[in-house]
Amino acid sequence: MNDSQARAERLQIMLTQEELSALDDWRFKRQMPSRAAAVRELLRRGLTTDGFDLAGRGQKSKHFGVINGGGSGGAD
Repeated sequence: MNDSQARAERLQIMLTQEELSALDDWRFKRQMPSRAAAVRELLRRGLTTDGFDLAGRGQKSKHFGVINGGGSGGAD
């Protein structure tokens, strides 16, 4: 990675134990070197995917989960 691609921003997220287990399972199955690398790869894949609905107005962070697949619809 050259200087123009240096990672200068930190992103902190909170996950449930079940979500963390799902991330780790995905990571180890694909032999990713770290959780951070796995999250970056999942973000890359998600950002290049078509077919997502916009989040409903008034959605809260708790409505977006890894396991339940929430986020692109109404409230739980």
